Amino acid sequence: MDANALGEPSAGEKNGRRGGTAGAVWLRQEPDRPRRAAPLTRERIVEVAAALLDERGIDGLTMRNLAQRLAVTSTALYWHVKTKDDVLDLALDHIFGEMPLPDVGDDWRDDVRALTFRWRAIMLRHPWAPSLIGRPMLGPNVLARTEFLQSALVRGGFTGFQLAAITRLLANYVIGAAITEATWRQAEDPEARAEARRQLLAHPDAYPTLIASGHLEDGRWNDDDLFERGIDAILAI
Repeated sequence: MDANALGEPSAGEKNGRRGGTAGAVWLRQEPDRPRRAAPLTRERIVEVAAALLDERGIDGLTMRNLAQRLAVTSTALYWHVKTKDDVLDLALDHIFGEMPLPDVGDDWRDDVRALTFRWRAIMLRHPWAPSLIGRPMLGPNVLARTEFLQSALVRGGFTGFQLAAITRLLANYVIGAAITEATWRQAEDPEARAEARRQLLAHPDAYPTLIASGHLEDGRWNDDDLFERGIDAILAI
């Protein structure tokens, strides 16, 4: 869906401001801004954008409705952020800041568990976020948490290629778990999972292992427990 699907493009957007490059906001040198009596700050813009994303998702966020929610003109908004991609990058880094860094402990595995559990919780709190992971992650909050993760893994003996591989493995596991859980939660239709389970049970010869393992069976396994077991399996490599 186009960034302006909920309204006609503004003059600024017609002039080419709508298009952007993911991650560019972290590399662009911003000019000094003149002070105003009641300034519209980037921090305020990002907080409101994150709230809109929680309400409407990525397709539901436009520069126009963001300006309306802030009670400012689109011109005033563009003074602080140039594109929707800027807003998405800033909002993604902002929500990572909601996740306090764990204290460094004696056991590197406990540190990785603490970080990944908090990371998953943030993704579930903001279900629009997992689909944005993969953009250039250059914000200070994301980088601080990646530094914490890799520092813990280095204490566990991982270096070079192994360090890069297990970092990616952990990241993909957290993101994948969050997407799967968020999708089921957003559906809010217990009958859908029950019907999927019934489809398996109707074909015992085709799916004997899935049936025996309780695949798609509500309540058999707790999501938190499954996630923790998965992290432990990765860290046992």
